[in-house]
Amino acid sequence: MPIPEFDALRHENVLYLTTVGRKTGKPRTIEIWFVSYEERLYLLAEHGLKAQWVRNIQANPDVRMQIARHCFRARGRILDDARDRQEWQAIAALSRRKYGWGDGLPVAFDACQEQGLENS
Repeated sequence: MPIPEFDALRHENVLYLTTVGRKTGKPRTIEIWFVSYEERLYLLAEHGLKAQWVRNIQANPDVRMQIARHCFRARGRILDDARDRQEWQAIAALSRRKYGWGDGLPVAFDACQEQGLENS
């Protein structure tokens, strides 16, 4: 499902990602850069599979995102270097253009159907 208000939000610089801690079960929020591609949002994990937020998504891919005042639920999917090679390269290039940095493990996010846009 497309991200709510996608066109208006994709030009923001950061988003707030809230995952569920895989050990504690508590919400964990980080501020992170993002890029948009084909109606999805992507984050790049500088430390790959060692990043705590990535490990949390491996255990539970359901997350909450906030961009500006807009909040929504999403589901994450870690890209595979071989299977998702073209998508991975596109995301890295977009991130280099937007931030001057594009290394890292990409994680794709789609909005969940059961949740609409919430304003904070």
